[in-house]
Amino acid sequence: MTPSPIVERAGSHSSLAITHIGELVTWDDDQPIRRDAGLVIEDGRVAWVGPSADTPSADDAIDADGRAVVPGFVDSHTHLVFAGDRAEEFAARMAGQRYEAGGIRTTVAATLAASEDELLRLARRRLAEARAQGTTTIEIKSGYGLDVATEERLLRIASELTPETTYLGAHVVPDGWDADAYVDLVTGDMLAACAPHARWVDAFCETGAFDADQARTVLEAGMAAGLQARVHANQLGFGPGVQLACEVGAAAADHCTYLTDADVAALADSGVVAGLLPGVEFSTRHPYPDARRLLDAGVRIALATDCNPGTSYTSSMPFCIALAVREMGLTPTEALFAATQGGAWSLRRDDVGHLRPGARADLALLDAPSHVHLAYRPGVPLVSRVLVAEV
Repeated sequence: MTPSPIVERAGSHSSLAITHIGELVTWDDDQPIRRDAGLVIEDGRVAWVGPSADTPSADDAIDADGRAVVPGFVDSHTHLVFAGDRAEEFAARMAGQRYEAGGIRTTVAATLAASEDELLRLARRRLAEARAQGTTTIEIKSGYGLDVATEERLLRIASELTPETTYLGAHVVPDGWDADAYVDLVTGDMLAACAPHARWVDAFCETGAFDADQARTVLEAGMAAGLQARVHANQLGFGPGVQLACEVGAAAADHCTYLTDADVAALADSGVVAGLLPGVEFSTRHPYPDARRLLDAGVRIALATDCNPGTSYTSSMPFCIALAVREMGLTPTEALFAATQGGAWSLRRDDVGHLRPGARADLALLDAPSHVHLAYRPGVPLVSRVLVAEV
């Protein structure tokens, strides 16, 4: 076992061959999982996959020695830029207190008190933690500022770490504000300041946060400014969030804990990805989403960590894969697919989440013979080497 995984840039090799791969997960339509395989990387892209014995020569080589290689995880929902923690809140929930959205304001206060350098340092540390566990693509939201200057600062910091940045000014209504007046700020001066640093716009459509009309106003304003939409939907109870996501053509409706049959049908018909965040249910004791129900209805799903200090303070996609298998009705293969290709769908990316020729050479080498061990050996640090493309 490798206690400290090697994380390196695939582009540091002009060409690199990985041979004797016990199991190679590519998600290729014809042969999604190969045994005794080889893979060649050129200039940060997958150039060839096939039988190990036929692997072309390259400038450098890695002998996988029978271990598994999987696509780098695509974490499509995180709140990585913040200060402080909410350990006491977690302890209270474990003692029986119910989670409500208002706890976000505690993190807002800590984040406002932190310097920009401190926020960047903390976010870089969390990103390194995620990367060492196999995450190679990550989305990061704002939402812990709730004023123009701080939301803009959070997105500037996030944009130093990933191109997948999300403007979440509509996280909760700050203390002392009328909700509609705050929506005017979110869709006005705040949006103008934040849009240059964001790819996505999001809204927390939930009791205690924003209703459907307010969330729709935020999403439509963001889309008019050139951002693409995603929605925090149906986390705390049945509500309009999923239907709103489908109505506006969002890439993803995330959480999806409480769904009616009509919600499931809308997701299947629209192609909106259902982002499932099992770390939240683990940390709040809400029921887990029924992923089997969604897959059987033809809904595309993604797994993500929702790394945040209040409801899911984990950066571990392997942990979320294990939860999805144990608690949400997925097979190990389905869970890995949701954590890789599903995440890519959620971010509307076709260059990550798989290892077909042409993909970014983002991958994780497991200290195990099969991807099944990600769920079979929960909590064990199986990721021994991570390659992240430079393209």
